[in-house]
Amino acid sequence: MKKRVMLMAAAVIMAAGLTGCSGSPAKEQQDTTQTAQSTTGQESRESKETTTEADKKSGEKTELTITWWGSQQRAELTQEALSLYEGENPGVTFDGQFLSGADYWNKLATSAAGHTMADVVQMDKAYIKQYVDNGMLVDLQPYVDSGVIDLKDVDKTVQEFGKIGDGLYAVCIGVNSPALLYNKTLLTENGIEIRDNMTMEEFLEICRQVNEKTGYKTNLQYNNGTSWLDFFLRSKGEYLFGDGTIGASKENLTEYFNLYKMGIDEGWLINPSVFAERSIGQPEQEPLVYGSDPSNMSWCAFYFSNNMNAVTNAAPEGMEIGITTWPSDDAVKSNYLKPSMFFSVSVDSSQPEEAAKLIDYWTNSVECNKILLGERGVPVSSAVAEAIASDMSESDQKVVDYINNVVTPKCSMVSPASPNGATEVYDVVYKMEEKVCYEEITPEAAAEELLNQGTKILQSKQS
Repeated sequence: MKKRVMLMAAAVIMAAGLTGCSGSPAKEQQDTTQTAQSTTGQESRESKETTTEADKKSGEKTELTITWWGSQQRAELTQEALSLYEGENPGVTFDGQFLSGADYWNKLATSAAGHTMADVVQMDKAYIKQYVDNGMLVDLQPYVDSGVIDLKDVDKTVQEFGKIGDGLYAVCIGVNSPALLYNKTLLTENGIEIRDNMTMEEFLEICRQVNEKTGYKTNLQYNNGTSWLDFFLRSKGEYLFGDGTIGASKENLTEYFNLYKMGIDEGWLINPSVFAERSIGQPEQEPLVYGSDPSNMSWCAFYFSNNMNAVTNAAPEGMEIGITTWPSDDAVKSNYLKPSMFFSVSVDSSQPEEAAKLIDYWTNSVECNKILLGERGVPVSSAVAEAIASDMSESDQKVVDYINNVVTPKCSMVSPASPNGATEVYDVVYKMEEKVCYEEITPEAAAEELLNQGTKILQSKQS
C-alpha cells in the first residue's frame, strides 16, 4: 500500500507537474538589490579558485558551505545526509549553516551584497529571478549537459521551475502545496468537522466555533510570508504583482485586511503580541503546537504540505495533526502545486562543479532520500520516489495522499515569480497586518497604503 501511494506521487510529478492541475492558471526572500559582482568580489573569487586548485594538488580536503532555512528536524536530517555524502566522498567536508526563515533571508541578502554567499544555497521560487537578475547564481545547465547533474528521472515541467531565460539557476528538490495544518484532536473532541476545499465563510464559522467552545484562537499566517495573501487574491482572479505595479484591486486588498479586523473584533484571532518572543515561521514555536494556554495558541497553521512532518514531530503527545486546504471561494483558482524549494549554486563558490555534484546527489541518491524522506517535499525523481516508498512515515503518506487526491484534482498554475522589490512590498504587507491588528488603521486605509507604497517600490526597481 505504501509503495502504491508513493507511486501515485511519482505519477503526479511525471505526468502532471503543475500542468496536471485542472482549470486556469514563506518569511519570503530579502530583496537582493545589489547589482552583479563588483570588481572586488570578482578578485576575491579568483583568489579562492587559485587557492582551491592548490589545495586539491596538495591533497587538502574540499570544504563546501551549504545554507538552508527550516525546522530543527530539517537541520538534523540535512546534517545526517551531508555526513553520508562525506562518507561516500573522501576529502569532501561540509560547513552546514542553518537558520530560521526570517534570519536566513536577512543573512543571505547580506552575504550576497558582500559576495560571501555559501557554495550551495537553499532557494525559494519567488526569488530566484531577483538573484539571477543581480548576477548571484550560477547557470547549472552546463552541468546538466555534461552529466554532472542527472535529471533524466525528473519531469520536464519540474525542471522548468528553476529556469530563468535560457539558464537553469536552481534544481527543484521537492514538490508541495499550501496546506492548513490543524489540531484534529481538539476539533474531534468538540464535534467540529473539517472538510477539504472549504469556503471562506465555512472557515470563519469554524474559527468562531473553536473559540467559543475551547478558547483557542486562529493564526492567519501573521507576518509569516505573503502566500496566504497570494492564495486569497488568486480566488479573485488577481495576483499581488502586476507589470511594475501592485496588481491587486483596492477592493480585494481591503477584504483581505478585513479578515484580521474581523478576527480581532470577534475575538477569535490570536493577538499579535503572542509573537513578540517567538521566531515566526519556526514550526517548534508555532501556536498550533506551542503555548501555555488556549489564549495564546491556535487551532490551525497556514503552512505548506512538506511542513506536516516537522509540525507533527513538534506537537505535544496526544495531539493528532490533520491536513486540509486553505479556505477559498474558488478552490481551483486558489490551489496549486509548487516547488517546495530549490538548491542553487552561488557565484561566490570557488568550486561550482563540486557544489553541482551535491545537488545531483540530493536529487538521485536513494540512500540520501531514505534519510530525508520527503521532508522538503515529495522527491522530484520518480526513481527515488518509488525506492523510498516503503520507508515513509504515516504523516509522509498523508501528505502524498493530500497532494494526489485533494489538491491535484482541483488546482491551477502557480503564481508568477515575484519581481525585484518584492521583499520591500512584503514588509509593507506585514506592517499593514500589524497596524490593522492593533487597530491603528482601517482595512481600507491599509489597502490604499499597500497600493501606494507598493507601486512606488516596484517602479523604483525598474531600469
